[in-house]
Amino acid sequence: MFQNSFRLPALAVLALALAFATTGAAAKTPMRDVPEIADGIFTIVVANQIRRKCDDIDGRLFKGIGEIRRLRARANELGYSDTEIRAVLDSDAEKARMIERGKKYMAQKGLNYDTPGDLCKLGRLEIQNNSAIGALLRAK
Repeated sequence: MFQNSFRLPALAVLALALAFATTGAAAKTPMRDVPEIADGIFTIVVANQIRRKCDDIDGRLFKGIGEIRRLRARANELGYSDTEIRAVLDSDAEKARMIERGKKYMAQKGLNYDTPGDLCKLGRLEIQNNSAIGALLRAK
């Protein structure tokens, strides 16, 4: 999730794009600054990375897909087009922002992304706390 050269699966890439889509119109707020969208997508991306990297944790994929659809619909309600959403799929700047946000989130939990196993510790902690991230995961 936080590596400089990471590759997200299609759903996570769509989610990332949705969270960070911006527009050329000066009046429209960049989606990365819309907390309900950006926070929801961050939750999905973190859960997806945990499920992919941790052998003892699975994702609740249908729940995640449902959340992606809900957030996409909400972004559309807020005036963001699918074209705008897709426009940031290759945005290195937005990927870097996501990486930094993830590292800060882990540090707040007393974890370090560079420490082997800490991402999985985060996953187990999120499941235990029944957080938004944990709700998208389940222990095997």
